[in-house]
Amino acid sequence: MLLKDRLKEYEVLLASKSPRRRQLLADCGIEFRVAEGRDAEECYPADMPLEEVAEYLSQLKSDAYADVLEGGQVLITADTVVIAGGEILGKPKDREDALRMLSLLSGAEHKVITGVTLRTRDRHRSFACESKVRFRALERPEMEYYIDTYHPYDKAGAYGIQEWIGYVGIEGIEGSFYNVMGLPIQRLYVELEDFLKY
Repeated sequence: MLLKDRLKEYEVLLASKSPRRRQLLADCGIEFRVAEGRDAEECYPADMPLEEVAEYLSQLKSDAYADVLEGGQVLITADTVVIAGGEILGKPKDREDALRMLSLLSGAEHKVITGVTLRTRDRHRSFACESKVRFRALERPEMEYYIDTYHPYDKAGAYGIQEWIGYVGIEGIEGSFYNVMGLPIQRLYVELEDFLKY
């Protein structure tokens, strides 16, 4: 049985404001509804290994819906982090912060990790997917052009791989391209299929 047929018994909810996650889920043939936003404090223990943060934050987002899910509903939450230079690069606060982040990524390799949590009323499952991305050395005018034209203030690490900076700057990727966009859709498909078997 195809996953889309199995999902006819469920209402899939995606708790995300990201248009890229919505697009990826829709393009995968999964019908879903965007869940109403619920507050979740997105902070993590200071001593937590950086590679575990994305999955932890996806769980926090999921926990915020634990008391409102109804039978037959499946919730998907996700969080993506960019790790470079021993720090997590979140969404840039302003133009200078975006320039700082792109300068860190320039001429170097960094990690993109997306944590995903699946939840029904009775149980939940979390996983994380890691990709490595390598940028060539970027010129400052290139970084400024990208920031001023594409305004990447809603993107972790101050860039979108599917935009101009990805076309001209990324030399190579190890792992899932879609994970870098914000949702490891192939892994999600397999995990969701397995999750609904039980």
